[in-house]
Amino acid sequence: MAVDYPTAIREAGLRVTRPRLAVLAALDAHPHAQTESVLAAVREDLPGVSRQAVYDVLHALTDAGLIRRIQPSGHVSLYETRIADNHHHLVCRVCGDVRDVDCAVGEAPCLHAAVDHGFQIDEAEVIYWGVCPDCAAHGDSPRDPEDPGRANSSAH
Repeated sequence: MAVDYPTAIREAGLRVTRPRLAVLAALDAHPHAQTESVLAAVREDLPGVSRQAVYDVLHALTDAGLIRRIQPSGHVSLYETRIADNHHHLVCRVCGDVRDVDCAVGEAPCLHAAVDHGFQIDEAEVIYWGVCPDCAAHGDSPRDPEDPGRANSSAH
């Protein structure tokens, strides 16, 4: 089902602008995109848009709950439009590929903390780390399992 982004933007209390629509379209086409990738995609439709404008739009859409920002350890921020559920992410230690993983077990927030320290938990962020099938097929492996963002061979 396609999302009606103009309506979603209005319902979030924001004005509908071409940069906001272009950022959402870019993220729909390229889930888990970093800012530079979003900027490149937006500039295909809006060549004059500034880097700062894209940063501002990403910030506004994140604050409004229209997109989600994730930042795996050792990586830049990544953005996605899949916000209707509390899913997790699988990150390749070699090439940095990110995939969505549906909730492990239980109801939202998916994982219940053994001790909540009085917090009212509304979200759990789980990142699974490993080596993707492409990197494994090439014999690539991470340099240091404790350093998920670095690999011993060139990523593809």
